[in-house]
Amino acid sequence: MSISVIIKWGGQEYSISSLSEEDTVMDLKQSIKTLTGVLPERQKLLGLKVKGKPAEDEMKLGSLKLKPNTKIMMMGTREESLEEVLAPPPENDDVVNDFDIEEEFIEVENREENLAKIARRVKDYKVEELSPPRKGKRLLVLDVDYTLFDHKSCAETGQELMRPYLHELLTSAYEDYDIVIWSATSMKWIDAKMKELGVTVNPNYKITFMLDSAAMITVHTPKRGVVEIRPFMKAHLNREKDKELYKLAQYLKEIAKLDDFSGLNHKHWEKYVCKVWQIFIGFLSLYLL
Repeated sequence: MSISVIIKWGGQEYSISSLSEEDTVMDLKQSIKTLTGVLPERQKLLGLKVKGKPAEDEMKLGSLKLKPNTKIMMMGTREESLEEVLAPPPENDDVVNDFDIEEEFIEVENREENLAKIARRVKDYKVEELSPPRKGKRLLVLDVDYTLFDHKSCAETGQELMRPYLHELLTSAYEDYDIVIWSATSMKWIDAKMKELGVTVNPNYKITFMLDSAAMITVHTPKRGVVEIRPFMKAHLNREKDKELYKLAQYLKEIAKLDDFSGLNHKHWEKYVCKVWQIFIGFLSLYLL
């Protein structure tokens, strides 16, 4: 019986249907190499597991019970691409960010058709609770792609694509907030990414639940504004200098002291942090004098 899988890598999908149940994981990796140029030893196949552990190269594909056209996310880099990966990023690189907030004369959240869509999602979407909500805690919802994780750069491990200070942010935020992870993709990939990053098993914080594309609605407006959390891209170049999540943790800690968030404009979160530190330094200077 033939095996058909779809490999997701570098923002593209590669279909493989030439293997049988008697072929092994290594045979699959060799087929992937033919399509992508990534050597088997540099491939990491997310979600291809047996009893919670990565499938061994000698394991037969038939024993994995793969459904037809199972999608498997791969991490890995072609040998000939290493120099290109390490090159400076191109100027004016386009950014696609899940964290877009739509604006219009009639605000999106108040439009009748969107309220109806939300009502249907609330009725039909089933949330899988990973950890019970805690009394008195506010809710923090974090996007995945380009906020916590660079999902398009090539890498051999998820750790290489993880945004710096991710676990520090989540540990700090968990003191004041229940945490939700969301992304406009399928739950399979969200779950795989969070496990690869060690988010769902970290002992210092808990995730309340995760939301995928099935919980989202589409809206149509001629205008949009973007919340300025700088996207995390080109992880191999920016990992050492990116401190956005460290600063965001400070902002979340400061506003957690407030009784009411309605007066906050989160677009100016960095200015808020700077202002708080200026006040603190001012008081400290007076004290020292």
